[in-house]
Amino acid sequence: MKEDDEARRHRLKMEKRKAVQDAEVAGKTIARKGLLMVHTGAGKGKSTAAFGLALRALGHGWKIGVVQFGKGQWRSGERDMLEKLGNVSWHTLGEGFTWETQDRARDEAAARRAWEKARELMDDPEIRLLVLDELNIALRYEHLPLDEVLGALAARRDSLNVVVTGRNAKPELIAAADLVTEMTLVKHHFAAGVKAQEGIEF
Repeated sequence: MKEDDEARRHRLKMEKRKAVQDAEVAGKTIARKGLLMVHTGAGKGKSTAAFGLALRALGHGWKIGVVQFGKGQWRSGERDMLEKLGNVSWHTLGEGFTWETQDRARDEAAARRAWEKARELMDDPEIRLLVLDELNIALRYEHLPLDEVLGALAARRDSLNVVVTGRNAKPELIAAADLVTEMTLVKHHFAAGVKAQEGIEF
């Protein structure tokens, strides 16, 4: 059947697009690199995206580490599911939200414990992805020295990928990262009076 004009124009457009894409991919020379990724912003989904990445990595047989800095000891669906899959070293070491503890010394001590566990996991050569959930919050409130964290992240082994989540990422961390995604708040059901729900928020 003869190709009509619209189909032909589309095919030619896609051929040009493919040539551009192929040339761009061919220009990339780094086959593998441990990435520093930051999920920040006021919108919902920063930790959720990090755990989605963890699920993908598990599907490829990677060993995963998770350190939660600020969410306290409540269980989440992500933790339960990822731990059932295995190959996950999960550590929730936060004391909860800072407005709940109302104790700076306690918050600093919790952040230090979480950071020490993170450093331990960074040194484990079997771990290929490390999620540092809500580390941005600990840095924002200066519960940990920013220079110490940046130095350790910069000195990590080449095979280790790290995801840092939380609002208000420090500009220095953004500058050091390979990938930064900002979740933008457009609309949230909480503003309409809907509480955090199992299966949606945790």
